[in-house]
Amino acid sequence: MLTGRGGVVTGWGIAVPDKVVTNDDLSATMDTNDAWIVERTGIRERRIGGTTSGLAIEAGRRALEHAGRTPDEIDAVVLATTTPDAIVPGTSATVQDGLGIAGGAFDVNAACSGFVYGLSVAHGLLAIGARRLLLIGADTLSRITDWDDRSVAVLVGDGAGAVVLEAVDGPGQLLSWNVGADGSLRHLLKCDHGGYLYMDGKEIFRKAVRVLVDSALQAVSEAGLTIDDIDLMVPHQANLRIITAACQRLGIPEDKAVMVIDRYGNTSSASIPLALVDALETGRLEKGANVLLTGFGGGMTWASAVLRWGG
Repeated sequence: MLTGRGGVVTGWGIAVPDKVVTNDDLSATMDTNDAWIVERTGIRERRIGGTTSGLAIEAGRRALEHAGRTPDEIDAVVLATTTPDAIVPGTSATVQDGLGIAGGAFDVNAACSGFVYGLSVAHGLLAIGARRLLLIGADTLSRITDWDDRSVAVLVGDGAGAVVLEAVDGPGQLLSWNVGADGSLRHLLKCDHGGYLYMDGKEIFRKAVRVLVDSALQAVSEAGLTIDDIDLMVPHQANLRIITAACQRLGIPEDKAVMVIDRYGNTSSASIPLALVDALETGRLEKGANVLLTGFGGGMTWASAVLRWGG
């Protein structure tokens, strides 16, 4: 890691739609039930509605307010999303305009790994001169879901989470990062133009646990730490069984893993920031703690980062 200039998170916020869809609601329109969904996924309800830009703007505004910063103090918006409002322009530009930010804006699409990809890119920008950045993970998977397809519909939710990153002299908070992809596996999780989200659940489970564990171990090692040094793990909220299996293979107690999947479902790029903010607001993440962010997504992509919270 280069240590000349780093960054720290100074503000955070989330946004989720008002509409709550429970498992019982889904069972009224498809062949499923609450017990079946909870047992296989850990999900009890999800939020559905809104647009990617609308949720991102709301989460971004809350993060700015929490950081005590105004839009004119932000150099760029980095938006991680796999469900943009349109093919062109990038949704980040809509978010930039909606917040009144004068700086640059660009989208990052690494599916559910997007927030950690964006976090790595944002720290690179801080290292070469950016002062303050707004990083957002936002997705509305409900818009690309066939609600008659039980294998997918029970999993997805909509939401957004945002953080303000500010430059500091010295190494800052990021101890290590690891990103990867294997495009030969793109057929396992995809959505073609004009189509619906498709996933091969069994193969995704098998491969996702392996790549998530490998990425996390590499990030922890490159941070100069051991698994025992990790105080909190914030995983992508894809499926409770995947999180549990990853914890077991990593040797991380499940009570160190932040889980919000029961309330939000799989929100793709938004899932890690939603879980991160939950940990902050419930007092589970304090200054000086070593936190591991890790996830996987379509592509197939994977990404992990180790932060020392507060720098």
